[in-house]
Amino acid sequence: MQYLLLLFADESAWGRMSSADQERGVAAYGAYTQALKEAGVWVGSNRLQNTNTATTVRLVDGKSQVLDGPYADSKEQLAGYYLIEASDLDGALGWAARCPGAGHGTIEVRPVWPTYGASSS
Repeated sequence: MQYLLLLFADESAWGRMSSADQERGVAAYGAYTQALKEAGVWVGSNRLQNTNTATTVRLVDGKSQVLDGPYADSKEQLAGYYLIEASDLDGALGWAARCPGAGHGTIEVRPVWPTYGASSS
């Protein structure tokens, strides 16, 4: 079954880090991604640009409204994600706990509904 690991963090913290700390952070995420790949559970991942680049779209009375900024204002922002394949929730939670983001933010783990017509793993 696929699980989406949603990584939430204070996006302003990166700019306050020293270059050495940023390098360590990049290395930690690189090692984590490599571990996921070596275990055969990695499906995909991406880091997201900051919320000041976000655009929100919604329909109101059948007409689209386009707003600058993220959907929600919060202390932590969605910073990226990992899509993994795990046998069960416990396996996905284990990988989430190993994610470097768990040390400085929050990891939300969500099972992914299978797409109709797609082959299941």
